Amino acid sequence: MKFTVLLASLLLCGLAHGQSAHHCAPDAAKQAKKLLGFHYGEEVPMDITKQVKTMAPLKNPAGKGSFDVLEVTGYIQKATYRMHFIYGQIPGDCVLVGQEIIEITNL
Repeated sequence: MKFTVLLASLLLCGLAHGQSAHHCAPDAAKQAKKLLGFHYGEEVPMDITKQVKTMAPLKNPAGKGSFDVLEVTGYIQKATYRMHFIYGQIPGDCVLVGQEIIEITNL
């Protein structure tokens, strides 16, 4: 009985947090590799996670509407980087309008 309740809880949590992948997720992963390569050189060994996280939309400061924000994590040697890729909300198209990168540190 306890196992059934636990399994049902895990399933419901997965359904509540589950979301379909953003249509620009493959492009964001590709852009992450380019961004790290730009900052540190393409010959430096790097690893980009396959998981692309959809963040809360960003309000367009210049007018109406919002932008989609996708987060990708990357690694170079012992450093971890969080990258955000900002896309115009255009159905079926991936128009990159901004990007940011920050090293995750314990400072």
